[in-house]
Amino acid sequence: MPETAFLITAFATLFVVIDPPGLVPLFIALTQGMTPEHRRRLALRACLIATGLLLLFGLAGESILAFVGITMPAFRIAGGILLFLTALDMLFERRTQRREGQKTDPDHDPSVFPLAIPLIAGPGAIATMILLVGESPGWPGTFAVLGLMALVLATTFLFLLASPPLERLLGRTGTIVITRLLGMLLAALSVQFVIDGIKGTGLIG
Repeated sequence: MPETAFLITAFATLFVVIDPPGLVPLFIALTQGMTPEHRRRLALRACLIATGLLLLFGLAGESILAFVGITMPAFRIAGGILLFLTALDMLFERRTQRREGQKTDPDHDPSVFPLAIPLIAGPGAIATMILLVGESPGWPGTFAVLGLMALVLATTFLFLLASPPLERLLGRTGTIVITRLLGMLLAALSVQFVIDGIKGTGLIG
């Protein structure tokens, strides 16, 4: 069985990168005027598409990297830097501004773009899945990471369903506070990925 510390870190990293609370304002903006049933279908479709993408990269990510000649230590370092940039966006609210600035046509189905890609299964989430599966202890660890990914996406689905009352409960200030806290956590985790990658190269013990 994977260590408890690894499972906690994996869940926290996926939750922070996917950021279900941060998706709430955008989902509301993209689905204004839609019926609750229509919103539910869109949320489900977006989460299922994101699950398929993250599952693919979680299982075949290392093979894809090997095919193009990228080592796991190099990918850990690059992934850590990418996650750190995401954390900076969250801390300085640039991520929220970009999300809220995205517009969609009333007749457009936002479940594939921008919800599933790139807001749920974005570059950060894909990189995180490859990194976590690469660090997981054998197949039990891999299945544990996939299970945690499914749990985070199920949580995301619930957040999307509950977006109207959550928005009223948290308000803009509450959403900003949660995003900043998650950004701090992600920054620390991304630095750890970089340290692990450097250790993997043998440059430090």
